[in-house]
Amino acid sequence: MTEQKPTRPKFLESVADENGVAIVVLDRSGAEISSSNNNSICKALWDSVEFRPKCEQFCGRAFDVSRESDTGYDFECHAGLACKAVPVIDRGKEFVAIVGRVFLKSEYYRNATEKAISGEWNRYKPTEFFENILMSSSTAGIESATARLDRFTVRHENDLLDVGPANSRTVEISLPEIEISRKIEEFNRSSSLFEPALVTPMSRTANATTDAARWRSLFGSIMKSDYPTACRAIVDFLKDVYSFDSVIWLDRKNDELVTIKSEGNLEMKPIRVKVPVTSRRLIDSAANEEPLPLRERRSGNIDSEIRSLALFPVTVGSEIRSAFAVEAAPISKELGKELFRFAKAIGPQIEILKLRGEVSRRDWVSQGVRRFSDSLKRIDSDDFWLHVTQVSAELLQSERASLLIRADKSESLYAKASIGSAADLKNTKNIGSRIARHALDHGEPVVVKDMRSAGISVAPSDWRYKTSSFISFPILIGDRRIAVMNFTDRAGGDAFGERDIELLHTIAPQIAVAIDRTTLKDRAGEYQQLSVTDSMTGLLNRRYLDERLVEEMNRARRHRSTISLMMIDVDSFKSYNDSFGHPAGDLALKMVSAALKDTLRADDVAARFGGEEFAILLPRTNGEEAAAIAERIRSRIEHTAFPHRQITISIGIASHSNEFDSPKDWITAADMALYEAKHLGRNNVQIYDNLGRSFKERIN
Repeated sequence: MTEQKPTRPKFLESVADENGVAIVVLDRSGAEISSSNNNSICKALWDSVEFRPKCEQFCGRAFDVSRESDTGYDFECHAGLACKAVPVIDRGKEFVAIVGRVFLKSEYYRNATEKAISGEWNRYKPTEFFENILMSSSTAGIESATARLDRFTVRHENDLLDVGPANSRTVEISLPEIEISRKIEEFNRSSSLFEPALVTPMSRTANATTDAARWRSLFGSIMKSDYPTACRAIVDFLKDVYSFDSVIWLDRKNDELVTIKSEGNLEMKPIRVKVPVTSRRLIDSAANEEPLPLRERRSGNIDSEIRSLALFPVTVGSEIRSAFAVEAAPISKELGKELFRFAKAIGPQIEILKLRGEVSRRDWVSQGVRRFSDSLKRIDSDDFWLHVTQVSAELLQSERASLLIRADKSESLYAKASIGSAADLKNTKNIGSRIARHALDHGEPVVVKDMRSAGISVAPSDWRYKTSSFISFPILIGDRRIAVMNFTDRAGGDAFGERDIELLHTIAPQIAVAIDRTTLKDRAGEYQQLSVTDSMTGLLNRRYLDERLVEEMNRARRHRSTISLMMIDVDSFKSYNDSFGHPAGDLALKMVSAALKDTLRADDVAARFGGEEFAILLPRTNGEEAAAIAERIRSRIEHTAFPHRQITISIGIASHSNEFDSPKDWITAADMALYEAKHLGRNNVQIYDNLGRSFKERIN
């Protein structure tokens, strides 16, 4: 007789969907009997060999713990998801239904996001891992679904009994704030600026009514797309269904609302909406469900009628995350309420898409950085400038790129390298005068989607540009502006955007260090190069390190980036010198230096700090990551065959924080960790942040 396999019951599915929760039925052994609306994070972790043991400590114990309470057992799992285990019976057999699997706290959701971006969950594909995320601001959905489960008996196949209609319940959704990278917007002189109008909107009778079926169709389709596609779909939907003259979708960037997509009379026109998200009028608009009237601001003679918009904040929980604005006759109270219902319904879904995009973008940037680092190591110093330009252009899929630096004793720029250019840039006068010099002087990148719409003069026709989109990106070290890179003619004809700028921001420190070193050799000559280089080991010396520490501290504070400092001391080096002589000691230091060079990454900065002590700067590296690198170095030295006897090193690490007011404080912290490594028997790695308070007080 063939064993009957349980199917997905329609009743469970409807209860789960109506309450925004997952419902998973498990047997005594933990095997899944049925699941409805399961959280995609749970599915991924439960199915993995590595993380299932953690899940079994919670959901795996649900059967036993649920029997201890008739009302169910509430718990919060290792992933930060709120759940309730409820005992159920089928034909005399006992099962457990796990209800919920939702995020109730923003910080838990942020933790999950960080783990998926750069932590222990980064092996999962974002499209699958975040395919179905469940969130709520309360346990109301869990309790409502649990109450429904009290009214049925679990059965196999299609025998699940539904004893009554579901209770209608609205569950508020809350999402954490997601920091989105800034996007540079270009506006020409004719751009329209809308700001809050000092008028009260008149009411009118709405000609459009909500088509519930189209709402459901829209929501279902956008969850299968990416964020930009979803924004376009929402704008098109509002334009078509309500016949508005114009519709604009705006996204929150820091504390401002920025136009993402527009349709109708304002399509293809640069639109600025001057409404901070902290504006009391905007907050009141969301709270009172009354659209905020905006009026176009113009200067000079006005020949045409001033346009007006009605802005609808899109909230997630109580926070304004996006907005849409419509251009139409005064909106009636009934239509306004309907559009606010739409805004509330679309808010959580659109925010999840933004999160998915952020995770995918971070993954793309991380892969790009790894490719760039690998390429940088293979660059031949003789063709350094050209190779840096080529590698960067390949990452951005740019068919044409150039790298410009300032000419000696002048403010003009000249090309050190260019690829794909029809013009001889090295002999071109006033090169970079249109955009590149502006980017370098202000220290901020410029990205243009279309030169003509941005009001920028076009290049000479004999340069034969294929597209009108380009990027000028300054390369900086601290306050020093050392170069600017230009990219255009993207493969496929697409425009450059925010993701490209984010990638350049990430690899820029590596480019800056490489250019800085090469420029030092080119400009300073042999004498000046020797002044920042240790003659015996070939590493940079303390003079160079002291200057870099100041620059890197300023960079870390400005961009809130991570960077770690590693202090290294050769163990018992004095006895090595005394036993085998100074020439042997010098050779040992050279061998240690060579091991450091071979182990470090392209953008790491190694210096001889003095005597047998070395220092290493590790950009974009936190304490734990620095410890992993330090352990590789320590092991490499330990297993190196030195001429006379084994040599080991002790390492102390301090990651930059606001605790340090000066480079001296930073060095002292790393030295304290080094002192602890020595105290614990040498040949080990210690992190400053892990030192106890009593130890720090004792040292100070």
